[in-house]
Amino acid sequence: MESAIFAAIKIPLPSSGNRCKCTAQSVRALPIRILTVGKKRSAGIQLVVDEYIEKLKHYCPVQDVRIKSNPKNARDSTVQIEHEDMAVMGLIKSDEWVVMLDERGRDVGSEQMASLIADAGNAGASSMLFCVGGPYGHGRQLRERANVSIRLSSLVLNHEIALVVLAEQLYRAWTILKGQKYHH
Repeated sequence: MESAIFAAIKIPLPSSGNRCKCTAQSVRALPIRILTVGKKRSAGIQLVVDEYIEKLKHYCPVQDVRIKSNPKNARDSTVQIEHEDMAVMGLIKSDEWVVMLDERGRDVGSEQMASLIADAGNAGASSMLFCVGGPYGHGRQLRERANVSIRLSSLVLNHEIALVVLAEQLYRAWTILKGQKYHH
């Protein structure tokens, strides 16, 4: 199923030498929402995230959305995931392109991330939502709703580190799309 999703959005499967097919072309600047589930961010992480969000705003509208981890103080991790899942689902717009970041998601490179943004923008979505899960990952409803599941690394990343990597990669993707020199 995952390969069919990537084929449907025209993202080439990872291999060496994949180049973004959309470099320096006109891409619809979809609003991007970055949704994270977690506790209050450290000041250093927030500073870096804010820096990349400001850079991203030169290309498209960006919104940083946070949901508190374990919103109902559940003791059971399964119940915690369900509560976080309901909170996330309540924020997803019906015509939004949802990208779930998950340790079991598809590996994507920077050029493929740029292609994902370009293809979603050209497919008629109203916006893109990138979901970074809480300490126990994503719930069933989000897994079923997500248009695509990707991972930023084969390593499991703390949600704050994943957020910094995501913000940088979104900025890098836009510089690729615009043919700018940030990406070498």
